[in-house]
Amino acid sequence: MMSIQLANAVCIRCERGFSEQEQMVNSNGEIYHEDCFVCAQCFDKFPEGLFYEYDGVKYCEHDFHMLFAPCCGKCEEFIIGRVIKAMNNNWHPACFTCQLCDATLADIGFVKNQGRSLCRPCHNREKALGLGKYVCQKCQAIIDEEVLRFKGEPYHPFHFNCQHCGKELTAEARELRGELFCLPCHDKQGIPICGACRRPIEERVVSAMGKHWHVEHFVCAQCEKPFLGQKHYERNGLAYCETHFNQLFGDICYHCNGVIDGDVVAALNKSWCVDHFQCTCCNTKLTLKNKFVEYDMKPVCKKCYEKFPLELKKRLKKAAETERKL
Repeated sequence: MMSIQLANAVCIRCERGFSEQEQMVNSNGEIYHEDCFVCAQCFDKFPEGLFYEYDGVKYCEHDFHMLFAPCCGKCEEFIIGRVIKAMNNNWHPACFTCQLCDATLADIGFVKNQGRSLCRPCHNREKALGLGKYVCQKCQAIIDEEVLRFKGEPYHPFHFNCQHCGKELTAEARELRGELFCLPCHDKQGIPICGACRRPIEERVVSAMGKHWHVEHFVCAQCEKPFLGQKHYERNGLAYCETHFNQLFGDICYHCNGVIDGDVVAALNKSWCVDHFQCTCCNTKLTLKNKFVEYDMKPVCKKCYEKFPLELKKRLKKAAETERKL
């Protein structure tokens, strides 16, 4: 026989009493008929008894999310637990990311940039790009003064000290074998400095005119094309290619590389001083009246030519005939 207390109990939902054989559901001190313990939205029983309560009303998980749980602005799924509210929307912490680099912003903060949520480094890079400046790769701030380049990346110079003397560096610092040095300490390392750009030369060096040069910086003073191992001609501390030296200053002797002051011997598509036009084998002086043969783009007198092997003579004769046809 039910106790007086249970006999007087009524269902919270339908406000009716209970029969002796009827099952009761007790939820936090509230009594329900088994069929009355249902979601207030869909009226289905709670799966495994799991329910969500809002303002004293119980809902199944699905309807609670539909009615009250925020939806993520990125994945559009319901958000259970921590909600990030930003940019007029709700987000899962993992879904609120920088719109340029995809870094998670939930715990590091963000900057609103032209309607986009950006991490501070990306914001600084975008801002610097608009100003024509660089962002320091160490502190991620915009560099307003001179830039120090280290391993190809821009930095504030004051982030580094000279590897040798410990002095705080300026934009004049030099990189050597992956380390940074102030200019005086760098020069003590014995590395040649380019006469054009004043930067260290760590690969191939061109030594000319009493200075050292990067290969690409040793150029004709007129056309600015690199010599790349070709002959250069000097005048008043400047270097010129043969074409522009001839245009500016006159003919150059192929033998001595000097300017030809007197008569010029024009032969083999070259210019020669009268005294320097000679057999390349015996050094006998030649004139255009002498018979000579071209060998390796140089003149050879008839007497020396007669001493050449027969096979070599045939090749030279064939080359001469081909040249005449052209």
